[in-house]
Amino acid sequence: HGRGRADAASFRPAAPAAGEQICAPMPGNILDIKVNVGDTVNADDVVIILEAMKMENEIFAPASGKVIAINTTKGASVNSGDCLLVIG
Repeated sequence: HGRGRADAASFRPAAPAAGEQICAPMPGNILDIKVNVGDTVNADDVVIILEAMKMENEIFAPASGKVIAINTTKGASVNSGDCLLVIG
């Protein structure tokens, strides 16, 4: 899958070379973080619960891999586009 790597890097310049960033799709509060650094996740696993506009939104892993960074905490307020965690 050599083709997708260059495309991902071009529109996500802040992403680490070996990581897939999961960003907040909307402003809200982190209700729960379902994973820990070092956990292995599969594509479409729920990794974070984000409360926005009185609704709980499940944030899914975009790809399989290992959680290499969590950039938020339970109870934190986040803005749209904030990087919440990185899967490597």
